Amino acid sequence: MKKQKDPIAEARRYVENARKTLSENGELNVETKRYEDEKYVRAAGNYLWLGVLMALDAVFHVRKDRRTRVDINNYLDAIGKRDRKLLDYVNDGYDVMHLYMNYDGNQAKGVSDEGFRLANTIIDRCEAMV
Repeated sequence: MKKQKDPIAEARRYVENARKTLSENGELNVETKRYEDEKYVRAAGNYLWLGVLMALDAVFHVRKDRRTRVDINNYLDAIGKRDRKLLDYVNDGYDVMHLYMNYDGNQAKGVSDEGFRLANTIIDRCEAMV
């Protein structure tokens, strides 16, 4: 049987993969402070959000099985009962990482920077709760 990895360390690995994706592939136009190709912004946003979900699962156990899809509202309900500040971070993170970066492919560097900041903040708070 395969040994379960530390979910917080795994979440941080996803954040590092997102950083690597943007730094190695996402050409940044320094003048406009925008990434040239939204493909890499989308990929980075997806990595960030998946890392956040791993960290949240380590604390809140909302997902019963990795193969099941969980509605974001299930996470928000569980988080709201325990940590209101984390709830604010997750709401903002959902918008920035999942919607703006992943779905919209927003190429502004400031949006990506905020996504990384929120992901690290959420993972840090989850680590303190484990």
